[in-house]
Amino acid sequence: MPAIVEDTYAEAFRSLYVEFLITARDLKWVRHAVQAAVGNGSSTIMCDCEAGVDRFIGPGTGSEETTPDGRPGAIIQLHLPRFRKDRVEALEKAALVRISQNVLTCPTAACFNRIDSESFYQMGRKVAYFGDGFQQRIRRHDRPMWWIPTLGGEFVLDRRLGYADGLMGGNLWFFGDSEDSALDAAELGVTAVEQVPGVITTFPGGIAGSGSKAGSRYSFSIASTYEKYCPLLKDNPRAESALPEGVNSVMEMVINGRDLNSLQVATQQAIDAAIDTPGLLRISAGNYGGRLGKSFIYLRPQTAEFSSV
Repeated sequence: MPAIVEDTYAEAFRSLYVEFLITARDLKWVRHAVQAAVGNGSSTIMCDCEAGVDRFIGPGTGSEETTPDGRPGAIIQLHLPRFRKDRVEALEKAALVRISQNVLTCPTAACFNRIDSESFYQMGRKVAYFGDGFQQRIRRHDRPMWWIPTLGGEFVLDRRLGYADGLMGGNLWFFGDSEDSALDAAELGVTAVEQVPGVITTFPGGIAGSGSKAGSRYSFSIASTYEKYCPLLKDNPRAESALPEGVNSVMEMVINGRDLNSLQVATQQAIDAAIDTPGLLRISAGNYGGRLGKSFIYLRPQTAEFSSV
């Protein structure tokens, strides 16, 4: 039988995000750049931002979308919560570090802005200082860019990196009768989400095996394990277990993206892909009763207005 889909919602909240395209000689080097650029970007609990791959485009990717230089590429998003007072400066620093240290350094890579907005960072100029006076303003691929000579040849990137409002905190919980069934279901969900334009998953393989709650017994920690849903604490009276009968593992997927519609589509596709997984008992989501964000992503589509990308 299909798993039960709870009549609940994930509570998304506003973010500030940048989106850029990395291209390289071939997909192998695109993947190397991507792996480095999104590293340590699982959660803003401790990371400088939340980072992930939206999608691969260009030759050899199966996508009909093209890139400015005609090479294979990957679209990356970096998000920070909009409620952070230093969000604009912190997002710029996160992007600068990742583009200068992880994209510039990758052989044959180039970097292109994906958000045309009135709000932008002068990212190209800041990265171009690596050229130590040999950098040049150029026009290539019918766009203004910076050119930086490197030992490998050159690195080019757009002069501006736009930023805009997005959403963070879309999520799904997969309740399985075993660790394998919960993980199998979550993997199917991630694969489905990867087909939806405009969204990213941020944890390793798109899945968090350590879903957390806000706050902690310890003053120095802002988040901690969600003891009510830890299977190995079911018999611990202090944990006050809230696990449904028969559940022995819970895997979480977190989804960030450019807008509510994209997150709604991704959520429904993940549910549809995972619902028939053997051993999967229930699909749910985490929320804070509207205290964190005002964008609700309902798990049952008849409960919300729903449209596809």
